[in-house]
Amino acid sequence: MAKIGDINVGEFPLLLAPMEDVSDPPFRALCKEQGADVVYTEFISSEGLIRDAAKSVMKLDIYEKERPVGIQIFGANLESMLQSVEIVEKSGPDIIDINFGCPVKKVVSKGAGAGILKDIDLMVSLTEAMVKHTKLPVTVKTRLGWDHDSIKIVEVAERLQDVGCQAIAIHGRTRAQMYKGEADWRPIAEVKNNPRMHIPVFGNGDVDSPERAMEMRDKFGLDGAMIGRASIGYPWFFREVKHYFKTGEHLAPPSLQERVDAARRHLQMAIDWKGEKLGVFETRRHYTNYFKGIPHFKEYRMKMVTSDDAADVFAAFDEVEKEFSGYEFA
Repeated sequence: MAKIGDINVGEFPLLLAPMEDVSDPPFRALCKEQGADVVYTEFISSEGLIRDAAKSVMKLDIYEKERPVGIQIFGANLESMLQSVEIVEKSGPDIIDINFGCPVKKVVSKGAGAGILKDIDLMVSLTEAMVKHTKLPVTVKTRLGWDHDSIKIVEVAERLQDVGCQAIAIHGRTRAQMYKGEADWRPIAEVKNNPRMHIPVFGNGDVDSPERAMEMRDKFGLDGAMIGRASIGYPWFFREVKHYFKTGEHLAPPSLQERVDAARRHLQMAIDWKGEKLGVFETRRHYTNYFKGIPHFKEYRMKMVTSDDAADVFAAFDEVEKEFSGYEFA
């Protein structure tokens, strides 16, 4: 059984990755229902938190049904990060996660996210200070290194563990790769196989099928899989992986009715949480995957992703439900 601090997260847990404008409370709720063992918030700017920026503060919302839930923060300034820890604690998460992996230029240019991979000493000292500043377990999400020539993830992971990090999730790409090419899980396995490591080591990157999740577990020996892009618009991915682990067989894909019902719930929860304008806008990216595989679907998808009116999107769901009733997904 994997444990993050004193939290038992199960045997080979599946974790919902923190994804900007994706891992919000409505989507986390859907993934939790479908078998996600641990969920993480969208990444939150420490500078935004201490300045009480509305968007950053809103991301602190968590609900009891999500637990265990981690709030992820990013930044490169020690004082700001420590102040943000105090703010985060008031929301009552189970875990505080530090983002040392985001490759986006606007984050990296400030020395945060994957930008800190250029300064491992700062990465370690920030982690140590945050561990000492909270009673909650602190975890880290990072990448293999800044580029191919600077991969020292075995040493880095060991140093993070030694200053109190309770678990580490590693994306199998460098910052230079962004999201291109294939994720390389071999260096993550080297971290896990380091005899000095005793905290959970989770793999991230290209876990896009039950078989790949099983490979991460059985071939590479990791402690769990962090799921990102495969879950967008498809929260059923978690239950499909677990079914495959249990039976060795693929679970039948969700029916059209399940998909329509989930899309409706997702949109309604998003509107309830962030208002109609944002709720409609930020759920658009999910609809392609919700209804992936339906032939001649472009007309309906366009209605879903171009309308700013929730009533129009709900009407599109109704049309899909009626028009494609009984459609069998492969």
